[in-house]
Amino acid sequence: MTPAQYVQQKAAASGSSFYYAFLFLPPAKRAAITAFYAFCREVDDVVDEVTDPGVAQTKLAWWQTEVARAFAGEARHPVTQALMPLAADHGIEASHLLAVIEGCQMDLTQTRYLDFPGLERYCHLVAGVVGEVAANIFGKTQEATTQYAHTLGLAFQMTNIIRDVGEDALRGRIYLPLNELQQFDVKAHEILNRQYSDRFAALMQFQVQRAQQLYNQALSLLPKADARSQKPGLMMASIYRTLLQEIERDGYKVLHQRVSLTPLRKLWLAWRVQALGLM
Repeated sequence: MTPAQYVQQKAAASGSSFYYAFLFLPPAKRAAITAFYAFCREVDDVVDEVTDPGVAQTKLAWWQTEVARAFAGEARHPVTQALMPLAADHGIEASHLLAVIEGCQMDLTQTRYLDFPGLERYCHLVAGVVGEVAANIFGKTQEATTQYAHTLGLAFQMTNIIRDVGEDALRGRIYLPLNELQQFDVKAHEILNRQYSDRFAALMQFQVQRAQQLYNQALSLLPKADARSQKPGLMMASIYRTLLQEIERDGYKVLHQRVSLTPLRKLWLAWRVQALGLM
């Protein structure tokens, strides 16, 4: 299997909404974003699939070393071998990859966040930086597009957090800020034990509203000059906002299930943005 085939398989196997937006890109850009996304999946999988924190830390340290090797022209892993020939042309720097690894390292040492500003730091590393790299790959001509990409990345990560409350609870993690749990009188043990209540529904409604506001803010920051090139991000926004609507419609029942959209619906939503400009 070639490095290009490896990253393609890695991206497709994830079933992520991001994959559907990649389909509409020209080959060179699609190759770059697929390789970068595969890198993000590799390091994220270390946290999600390795049960021993010490082993996970060692694996992430290996990835830090691999990034240094890769940018020195000595990539060993198929992901970095696929990514490096495309990095310079698409503004991908070692600092971007190391930031993603740093965010994953936070998952090994921190399972609670006191407030939203604290959570934002984590989101910046695992999603905001990813948004910046994606915007570079898609084609950025305006500096303001970087702030749009970081805000959109935050919106995406908050959507993931909302969707995955139950799955994260099984791993002993609560990403929802603790001061907001207190605001709605939701106890941490209720989430860890996956107990529903009207208080929990109100908390989740608050989280969904903030995520939707972040999408609105991101869209308002996108310069018109870059709107066409940034369509893949807008496709993902359409898919993720629809997911939030489904979570709302389902009464915020995220503790025992992972609400998702069918592949056909994701493809339809992506096509609507690509062909009709509708979100």
